[in-house]
Formats: sequence, structure tokens, C-alpha cells
Amino acid sequence: MSGWSAENAKRAYLQSLKMAKRGKEPDVAEFISALAAGNNARLMVVASAGSASSTTLALAAAGHQTGGRVVCISSDQNESKASRKALGVNGDCVEFVVGDAKSLLLSDYKGSDFVLVDCDITNAREVFLAAFEGAKKDGRALVVGYNVRHRASRWRQLRASFLPIGEGLLVSKIDSNVKSTNVNIDKKRRGHWIVQVDKCTGEEHIFRVPSPYSYRKVQLHV
Repeated sequence: MSGWSAENAKRAYLQSLKMAKRGKEPDVAEFISALAAGNNARLMVVASAGSASSTTLALAAAGHQTGGRVVCISSDQNESKASRKALGVNGDCVEFVVGDAKSLLLSDYKGSDFVLVDCDITNAREVFLAAFEGAKKDGRALVVGYNVRHRASRWRQLRASFLPIGEGLLVSKIDSNVKSTNVNIDKKRRGHWIVQVDKCTGEEHIFRVPSPYSYRKVQLHV
């Protein structure tokens, strides 16, 4: 399956909202879920600092819609066990792996089409760059950083799109012509509109999921 799927995005958004038990108050997790599902991601990998959270649940919800795999990388066994416990029954559809995220993204999970990186992780920038290099080169792969906060200025060379959602997101789309971590921004951008109808009240909620920038190849100075 290729191209953007508004239906997958809507369903993943609602499923993520249900999993997090937040009622009708969306958060960054629901945005991530809609982005991954709408992009029809089949191999989703998350590298988080500490135990898994609502963002991992978001990918699990997306996986339900796309039939894709969800992998959660932890730095040690204790963190992995805590993640399993935190996700409960929802963790049954997540693969828990212990190891170095940077190395795994360039080996076992090379070719991922959606990578989520917690910017609170110790070597977040290196993991982000490894995700760029290892991501699937089909023009659809996305690398997303969350918990960016005040650190956005430190990541300028990545030229990713910064979105002021939650604690801040960095969203980058990997162009099919990019063979390594050489990225820059192309000024053309589009968005997708998702319509959600509450079956109980009949209320219609419309929200926009902006597509990340596309990229052209230039030298990235690390």
C-alpha cells in the first residue's frame, strides 16, 4: 500500500485516544499515531528514554491499522521489563528489544519506514542521524523526534520541520534519492485534513495533519 490514507490516520487517531484513556482530549501521541498510520508505515521503531509511554501506544494503534510491526528499543533489561509492564495488554503487539538504538537502526531494523526518537535519550542526535541513514529509501519513510523542548536550535543542521505540539516534534521525510545523512529542506509542503465524527453526539471534528517537508541532497555537517 502506498500514498496517504486518511482513513487509516483517522482510525489510528481514535484508537490511540482510546488506548490512552484520555476521552476527547488529544495529545502528541494521537498526532504521531495518525501520522504513522496515514503514511501506511509497516516497520515502526521507537527509541525512548526510560520505559515505554503513550507514544509507543500510538505506534501500536497505527500498527493495528496498517498491519505493520512495532519495535520498542530499550537500553537494558530493566527498562524493557518496565516498558512491558507500562503497556499492559497493549504490549502484546509490540516487539521489545534490548540494545543500542543507533546500531540496531543500521542493522536489524535498517529499512524502517517510521522511526520515533525520544530526544531525552542520551545520544538522541546520533540515533536520529542513524535513523536517516538506515531508513527505507522509498520516498515515504519518516523520522520523528519528540520531547524536543528548548533543544530545537541544537538540531538546526538536520533541517527537519519543527512542530510545536506537546513538548515539540521534529518531523523529517526521507527522500528516495538520499543515500546517506545528507538532508536539506525543500520549500514545497502540503497537508492532509482528517474528519472525525462523534457517533454519540454527531459532532464533527476536523483537524489538519501537515505533511513533513520533502528533502533534496546536500552535505550535512555533523
